[in-house]
Amino acid sequence: MTSDLHPSKDITNTCGNTLKDKKIVLCVCGSVAAYKAIDFARLLMRHGANVFPVISNSATILLHPNYLRWATGNDVVTKLTADMEHIKLADFNKSDLIIVYPCTANSIGKFANGIDDTTITSILSMALGSKIPIFIAPAMHEALYYNPLVIENISHLKKLGVIFLEPEITEGKAKILQPEQALQSVLELFTLSKKKVLSEKNILVTSGGTMEYIDPIRVITNLSSGKMGNAIIKHSLELGANVTHIVGNFTTVPFSSNSSNLETIKVNTSDEMYTRVISEISSKKFDIVIFAAAVTDFKLLQIHKKKIPSQISHSINLELVPTKKIIDEIKLIDKNIFLVGFKAYFDVSNTYLINKAKKKLKECNADIVVANDVGRINTKIGSDYNEVFIVTQKEPVVHLKVQTKDSIANKLFEIIISDLK
Repeated sequence: MTSDLHPSKDITNTCGNTLKDKKIVLCVCGSVAAYKAIDFARLLMRHGANVFPVISNSATILLHPNYLRWATGNDVVTKLTADMEHIKLADFNKSDLIIVYPCTANSIGKFANGIDDTTITSILSMALGSKIPIFIAPAMHEALYYNPLVIENISHLKKLGVIFLEPEITEGKAKILQPEQALQSVLELFTLSKKKVLSEKNILVTSGGTMEYIDPIRVITNLSSGKMGNAIIKHSLELGANVTHIVGNFTTVPFSSNSSNLETIKVNTSDEMYTRVISEISSKKFDIVIFAAAVTDFKLLQIHKKKIPSQISHSINLELVPTKKIIDEIKLIDKNIFLVGFKAYFDVSNTYLINKAKKKLKECNADIVVANDVGRINTKIGSDYNEVFIVTQKEPVVHLKVQTKDSIANKLFEIIISDLK
């Protein structure tokens, strides 16, 4: 394996450092989903991983090894030689994680029954013996995935501690878990040991958007995806906090968890959001409050009680009035709350963003205000990425360049925890 710095490694740590210094072996089986291993490898690298690719003979027909060499900057193992690649990659303490992405039913069957007659199954056999964590992402036809023998093999491997990244069953296929979702599973593996520094803290998080009724079936709303709020809740739980999540309307699926540390409260309008937030803060003790929700700034002065007829030929005037600024009242209720707000603008300069964030920081006596521009090409509403300026009571302003919202949430908590000390 070469250790020379390859130009493709320039992306390492650009989206986070959760996987910094982690050696991950990425095995690619002969599935048509093999091409997705390229994107997956790059995502792992952006979070700090050093990725070592291994590809099966059948996979080389679908994906030339040079693509993986380019993607990872490391040599690609296509066969076992006198260099004993399986020992270098999967012996005791040689790697931090083995991932088979994608994995065929054939490789699952061989692995489950102790057959190591391929490069990949030899590495898996070594890893199982050396206690290196193993992730497997199956990809095959639906009927094959539900074959009782395949089910039995998967069940057997799960009992041995192998983690399966469950596929999506659609269009008659068991389709491989998407790279972004597989990445989250990897990140979670390496954050399970993270110190529960917020284990005795109560956090309230708002997320999503709100809507304002025009009539019983029509509303005014915004395009908030809720992805930033999801990332914040995930990291809050990983750090051991008790989380109350007040959620509005999402364009994605709201964060869900079986954790007893999470309570989710659904609201629709800005008035409902206001009432519930104030009620929670007035009746419970919260250490941190994070406003990631995009609350509508205006609502109708008067809601039409019946549906406005669609046959009306003349124009309709809707009189709007400002909604309540919930964040402005938090420190008036409890001055000891650590308050974090988000401010989104559209197509403005960095200077404008920072100045507006500083102004809001003073207005609501917040501890942190996070400002971002949803008019920029890589950080539009609904994107998985963001670029933010974090303004605190201290200088200097922290600028986080374009990276995943998960990474931004992680770094935001680093600042919060540092300020709480």
